[in-house]
Amino acid sequence: MVRALAVSDEEVAGLRTDAVRRLGVDVVVAAGDLPFDYLAELCDRTDRPGVLVPGNHDVDLSGYRQHRGMWTRAGHPCPWPGPAGFVDADSRVVDVAGLRIAGLGGSVRYRHGPNQWTQAQQARRARRLVRGARRLQRRDGRGVDVLLTHAPPRACGDREDGPHHGFECLHDVVAALRPRVLLHGHIHPHGERVPDRRIGATRVVNVVGRKILEL
Repeated sequence: MVRALAVSDEEVAGLRTDAVRRLGVDVVVAAGDLPFDYLAELCDRTDRPGVLVPGNHDVDLSGYRQHRGMWTRAGHPCPWPGPAGFVDADSRVVDVAGLRIAGLGGSVRYRHGPNQWTQAQQARRARRLVRGARRLQRRDGRGVDVLLTHAPPRACGDREDGPHHGFECLHDVVAALRPRVLLHGHIHPHGERVPDRRIGATRVVNVVGRKILEL
């Protein structure tokens, strides 16, 4: 059993204290649109690794690679703009703290900026992600435990205004990979209780603010 602190979109003031250590988590999972210094502090205070996907308000993290402790982009050394202690899972499958996590960041495109995709663009990214996850599963027999996204699936916890539509392709990703849980942000509850939803056997959880999950 892996105990995860899942966060997204809204800072929780109490997590910027040493009290966060008492949560006893094994990993910090971030679904986007949080200050990177906040995320780095969560990793530092919990002394645990983190994994993220970017939200539509985050900077562009694409193209960065780490090799022998050095970050590069387009073959040139450079600092990584993301939070210390975190692995970027956008369009990738990563193994962190005993979990296999597949990630798709960003929201539906509604203005110019990074981490925004049309439905067709995200569907292409989703197909590449599924192919990568299947290659790994053929190699070691392990499936995906968590699908980590910023926006939710369409008609599964999203909204009817354009910027808060979910992605239709996420239904296909869930059907193909059958993760135990899909974690997303982007949809602010504004004080309302947000029930978990299901796509088949996959639990869909809105983690805006923070959630503690046993995975």
